[in-house]
Amino acid sequence: MERQVIITADGSSTIHLPDWNEQYHSKHGAIQEAYHVFIHHGLHRCYRLRGTHDPKISILEIGFGTGLNAWITFLEAKTLNITIDYVGVEAYPVPMEEVLQLNYPEILNADDGANTFKTLHRLSWEAHHDISSHFSLTKQKKFFKEINDENTYHLIYFDAFGARVQPELWTESIFKRMFHALKEQGILVTYSAKGSVRRAMQNVGFTVEKLPGPPGKREMLCASKPISQ
Repeated sequence: MERQVIITADGSSTIHLPDWNEQYHSKHGAIQEAYHVFIHHGLHRCYRLRGTHDPKISILEIGFGTGLNAWITFLEAKTLNITIDYVGVEAYPVPMEEVLQLNYPEILNADDGANTFKTLHRLSWEAHHDISSHFSLTKQKKFFKEINDENTYHLIYFDAFGARVQPELWTESIFKRMFHALKEQGILVTYSAKGSVRRAMQNVGFTVEKLPGPPGKREMLCASKPISQ
């Protein structure tokens, strides 16, 4: 499948798949979308819910992809003075030659983190790596349907390719795995706001809330795992 590194509306890059007419991030702004969906409505919300008494958060990312979400979470962990254990699942890792074309450190003026961004991709898979005192990373090369974690994560970044091109990733069977992987009161955030996605989440037990979407999207979804009765 043909792949192209392109520039999105906020100046940050992403990978475009012409055969699918699909991108790894929003064409309206890769960095804007990542911060809006996964940091502001995901990490910050999770941090507020947990409070400062236990500043340790475990995160599962569904679609490690370009590493953008992992990298800005690494930056945010230091800013918030929290400890994050991050697990990124990806069946088809992005080749290093494409990673080197992505301009996230330059756009965010985070030159001191540029080496870390590259390191996230160069680290071995299926192993736990301590990146800093605030952030550790484990990359797992597998399909989402192979996730069998139970009561493990406080937060899930659900960043799979859209349901238009990969509907099998947005089904009840997948969200049931997400539900089991989360701890009670854990949350899942995604850029999608499709009715079928919301219903699939609700059918497996999530409480689902519509939130304002990132630039170019009217809404996004945040799903919470209730406390067992």
